[in-house]
Amino acid sequence: MNLAKLKPGEKGRITGIGAIGPLKRRLMDMGVLVGEEVKVIKVAPLGDPIEVTIKSYNLSLRKKEAEGIAVEVTG
Repeated sequence: MNLAKLKPGEKGRITGIGAIGPLKRRLMDMGVLVGEEVKVIKVAPLGDPIEVTIKSYNLSLRKKEAEGIAVEVTG
């Protein structure tokens, strides 16, 4: 499952990052790391962007970026 498929209020643990190159580096710099807990706060009406909480701060991601982040649902 990927991060874009989680509904608001659901939590997951990051299991992989499908992005490559500068995008992967940028995501990792923002705390998107394998093993981190992520919670979806809200999704925009048209599904893009997605606001998540990771490492105690809020982060907005484009739907395309969120689709490249693999998660396992934890709650």
